[in-house]
Amino acid sequence: MAEGGVSNDLEMRRRQLANRQMSTLASRKQHAVCVRRAHKHYGSTKNPAVILDGLNMTVPKGSIYGLLGASGCGKTTLLSCIVGRKRLNSGEIWVLGGTPGSKGSGVPGPRIGYMPQEIALYGEFTIRETMLYFGWISDMTTQEIDERLTFLLQFLMLPGPDRQVKTLSGGQQRRVSLSAALLHEPELLILDEPTVGVDPMLRQNIWDHLLHITKGGRTTVIITTHYIDETRQAHMIGLMRGGYLLAEESPERLVQHYHAQSLEDVFLKLSVIQNMGKTRRSSIALEVTTTITVPSGVINEAIVVDDEPGEISGEFGDNVSMSSRGGRISIAPDDPENAPPEIPPPEEGDKWTCMDYLKFAKASHLKTLIWKNFLWMWRNYPVMLFITVLPVVQTVLFCLSIGHDPQNLPISVMNYELEEGEICMTNITCSSTRLSCNFLKYLEDRTLQVTYCDSVDAAKKLVEEGNSWAALVFQSNFSDSLRSRIFEGRRVSPEDVLNSEVSVFQDISNENIGTFLKRDLYFSFEDFFRAYLTSCDINDKIGSIPIRFNEPIYGYKRPNFTDFAAPGVIITIVFFLSVALTCGAMLLERNEGILERSLVNGITSVELLFAHVVTQFTVMAGQTIMVVVVTFAVFDITMKGPASLTVIMTGLTGLCGMCFGFVVATICDNERTATYLSLGSFLPIVMLCGIIWPIEGMHYSLQTIAYVLPLTKCTESLRYILAKGWTIDYREVYTGFISISAWIFFFLILSILLLKFKKG
Repeated sequence: MAEGGVSNDLEMRRRQLANRQMSTLASRKQHAVCVRRAHKHYGSTKNPAVILDGLNMTVPKGSIYGLLGASGCGKTTLLSCIVGRKRLNSGEIWVLGGTPGSKGSGVPGPRIGYMPQEIALYGEFTIRETMLYFGWISDMTTQEIDERLTFLLQFLMLPGPDRQVKTLSGGQQRRVSLSAALLHEPELLILDEPTVGVDPMLRQNIWDHLLHITKGGRTTVIITTHYIDETRQAHMIGLMRGGYLLAEESPERLVQHYHAQSLEDVFLKLSVIQNMGKTRRSSIALEVTTTITVPSGVINEAIVVDDEPGEISGEFGDNVSMSSRGGRISIAPDDPENAPPEIPPPEEGDKWTCMDYLKFAKASHLKTLIWKNFLWMWRNYPVMLFITVLPVVQTVLFCLSIGHDPQNLPISVMNYELEEGEICMTNITCSSTRLSCNFLKYLEDRTLQVTYCDSVDAAKKLVEEGNSWAALVFQSNFSDSLRSRIFEGRRVSPEDVLNSEVSVFQDISNENIGTFLKRDLYFSFEDFFRAYLTSCDINDKIGSIPIRFNEPIYGYKRPNFTDFAAPGVIITIVFFLSVALTCGAMLLERNEGILERSLVNGITSVELLFAHVVTQFTVMAGQTIMVVVVTFAVFDITMKGPASLTVIMTGLTGLCGMCFGFVVATICDNERTATYLSLGSFLPIVMLCGIIWPIEGMHYSLQTIAYVLPLTKCTESLRYILAKGWTIDYREVYTGFISISAWIFFFLILSILLLKFKKG
């Protein structure tokens, strides 16, 4: 008996499952959209901002569904969930035979026509170019697009196809946006307030067209609008308030059921019913509720949303504040006979696999996106010219301003060897009594500007006032003491040693200038002293420090900071200009709604990023070539290694910057935040990547961080190529190529994941 009971139970479950599947198949024939138990929250779990809560919605195929409600009630959020651009926290959505985003559902994709609240069009494109873009990504041919465009121009009373969108009025731009949604005759047409700014006659024409295309079940339309009375022409309407669907029925039945004069009255009454159970009611609410006979089963179980006072608000009337005792409630009638069936979980074949995520792109989509990007660049040629020329200007400024020796530094001199009014003679002899003048001549040859003073205090005062970088003092017997120091050797007196010195009082508040001045003093004295020894028939090497610097293995005897900083500066310029270019392009598309619209039409994140990589890399390649030519051909910066490696490394750095720009654009919501993030990353990279100072000179705690930053290894690698002439065979060189390639891969994968999964 027990076994028989189990067998009967299993058979009953099989029958229930079969009936459920048959019910689902029947529903798929009747309904274009089903939403069951939809919950969508923003905010923290402790204090969520409710957008949708327990919402059930059914849109029959071949019908016009008017979705009405005040601003902020969740209409646009619900539409974003239907087209697959946002995910529910819980609940189920079925659209055109499958779950949005599931394999083979076609949603997002060309089966849907979507017109968002924003214009979401490129202002620089003509009407025809706009239609070409949206038609091509919907797999239409150019001939089909032109045929549909001819009809849409006449139907929506638009100007010629060669007019740029930005030259149109606001109402005309919205009609072009509507044309883009109607262009490919989708199965499901979702229009978010399409008739805003449209004159009444054209508005009626639009509704007549919507009624025409829904005949025979060809197309299903979901429309939101501010004009509530125009939805009397819809087959069914849903009234939303505070994230709940108050009612879902045909307009005529709603008006008749609630004994109202208009749909506005219906909405007001339903709002009052939703706020029933209050301890205190306004006179308006009391007047409304006393005239309503609440049907049985109309009010569902109360769902507490918050403890704040209820409010009847929005486009449909004045705000009516009501204190809440029981919270807000949903009023959608419970009709078991007409309720949509449960939606079963997707079948195994409907799930995405890893290989599906790794599929690269669709060729027609890539071609369209690349065409669109290049066309946008061509139409914005002043901006593109500025972006192209800017790195060359920055490179020229760097080469002209960084790394050169300071010129014409002023110094003050008090020379006690000269009599009052005596002029310095520069002829050098072994018996000269004015060796101080000979030394000063060598200083002047190094472009130092010498000012003679009458006293030591006067020379120092020039330094204190900022008119001199150093004060030099020569004693009255400087020449004799210097000769005594040379010829007396061990027997020289301490006085002669002291008097043969040049006293220097220096301003080293600017360390760089102070260091350069010390260098000039040392080198000038060495040259002067060797010349004096030669005049005395003494080997001039005696006057040199007994350390001999031979020809350097790498570099020059007199290195300059320009050669050291050039690799890092070139890489930084190319990297961050690429960040700005790609980040700006992506944010422009996203903030204008173009990115969202393209994704709804079936463009994937991989296609979008790859198209941007192709177009932006073309621009960046031109920037790289010009920077390399200006740096090495015009300004003759040291380049001992192969030019090909230099160009490749610079190009890879620009590509890395592009990918980082994608990440910034996907993380940030606006240009200001993106600017903060870009600037915040610029300073650490410049300071820690060895661009302006060797990593070996940093604090030990920062050295580990510095070595893992994007530009550290590639800067070192390029420096080895330029200064040492090393090739890819050296570990220090190929490590830089590996490092920058790894960062490119990381940024690219991260941006793809953010675009794919960053949904509200």
